[in-house]
Amino acid sequence: MKIIDAANLDYRSVNEALREADNDCTLEGCCGQRFIAAGMSDRNLTINGIPGNALGAYLNNAHITVNANAQDAVGDTMNEGKILIHGNIGDAAGYAMRGGKIYVQGNAGYRAGIHMKAYNEKIPVMIIGGCAGSFLGEYQAGGIIIVLGFHTDDKPIVGNFPCTGMHGGKIFLRSNCEDIRFPKQVTARSASSEDLGEIQEYLSEYCADFGCSIDELLSAPFTVITPDSKNPYKQMYVAN
Repeated sequence: MKIIDAANLDYRSVNEALREADNDCTLEGCCGQRFIAAGMSDRNLTINGIPGNALGAYLNNAHITVNANAQDAVGDTMNEGKILIHGNIGDAAGYAMRGGKIYVQGNAGYRAGIHMKAYNEKIPVMIIGGCAGSFLGEYQAGGIIIVLGFHTDDKPIVGNFPCTGMHGGKIFLRSNCEDIRFPKQVTARSASSEDLGEIQEYLSEYCADFGCSIDELLSAPFTVITPDSKNPYKQMYVAN
């Protein structure tokens, strides 16, 4: 395990050190450096500190653990791998991600999962342990977003305008969603046992990663949101 002290390094120097390492790495003293581990493959990286924007952009089968918060655009266009955030994340997490997993213990900012898409056999998955800001799943074309509603401090589980332009994929909210307004182009309904079976593997993995109880997690109702079959946005993005 190589330890890299990032306290006095800019983002270029941090990434050069990561590329030169022959094995797994721990990054100490991280403070806002951008593009950390962009395009990284086949490596385990632990970050102690707060990484800057675009952590794990274009990630390709690597594993990143952040023992703090992270800033905007986590997992931007990631292809494969896993990012664990032991804290909160900023805006636009998982932008256009087409594979891999982003698991967040805390809350997410605006536009989480924007333009998320599936690619061949790859199904991207994002789980947010707390609440999500406005425009969750904006223009979502594939993949799965799950918001669990822990640690919300009485905030709503999701902000304004969720699922705007959604034309693929699914969103699961651990709530009955009675006070949430969804656009007409999506269908929101109570999740059945069959629906929950579809995400059981991801929920169990999340609980193992963050030390929470799967029984407690499943003790509350879930709502599943899918695009309506007559969704006009689909015609803009999907070839017939």
